[in-house]
Amino acid sequence: MSKRLVALGDSFTEGVGDDDPAYPNGVRGWADRVAEQLAAHEPDLRYANLAVRGKLMGQVLAEQLEPGLAMRPDLVTLYAGGNDLMRPAVDIDALMDDYDKAIGRLIESGATVVVFTGVDGVEDALFRKMRGRVAIYNEHTRVIAKQRGALVVDMWAMRQLRDRRMWAPDRLHLNTLGHTEVAIEVLRALGVEHRLDSTVFGPRETLSPRERRAQNLAWSKEHAWPWVRRRLRGESSGDHVKPKRPVLEPVRLPR
Repeated sequence: MSKRLVALGDSFTEGVGDDDPAYPNGVRGWADRVAEQLAAHEPDLRYANLAVRGKLMGQVLAEQLEPGLAMRPDLVTLYAGGNDLMRPAVDIDALMDDYDKAIGRLIESGATVVVFTGVDGVEDALFRKMRGRVAIYNEHTRVIAKQRGALVVDMWAMRQLRDRRMWAPDRLHLNTLGHTEVAIEVLRALGVEHRLDSTVFGPRETLSPRERRAQNLAWSKEHAWPWVRRRLRGESSGDHVKPKRPVLEPVRLPR
């Protein structure tokens, strides 16, 4: 059983979308849930989460890889690149060359490494346009994992994540239900028993075209345009955010 868990990445790993004021940075997320389940089996577990929202892959690797390795983890989770794929232009091959090297270093350290494919956004009009990029990213990830010996959590295959009820209002981040689903899949990949419950939804609400347009307009005003304005100003949602768990610490089990 792992004794030192280090989570690296961006908002996905930080836990954005799963709001909880009882947790650092005001968010919980799948990584905290995984740590809590691992700690139930291994009371001596120490957990650090260096992920920061808004980070591009180059920033994740430059700012988190060395500090993560210095903690001598025996289990590392790594996801990066989602923010790069949303940029107007991206060299996915070059991006994944850097990812490959980073994963190789983590594996060579002796740690078990868990990586992730991207989610299939086929049922969302905006993210459907990114399917090609995400598919290329995913194939690179699968090949790297196979060659390096990393574990893969295949979120592309998690059909439940296509349901918008798994997502926060910004449509960019998973909500509590979505983060729980990812935690379950990580624990399954590790072969660890857990007490997390998957959500089974009933039929989705049927919206008229007018209702759908109204929802999309409200989303654009509240979430999409602020994101675009930050990009135009060269700002990031993580510019003033610190890692939620910058050092290895014991895990507080939820009541």
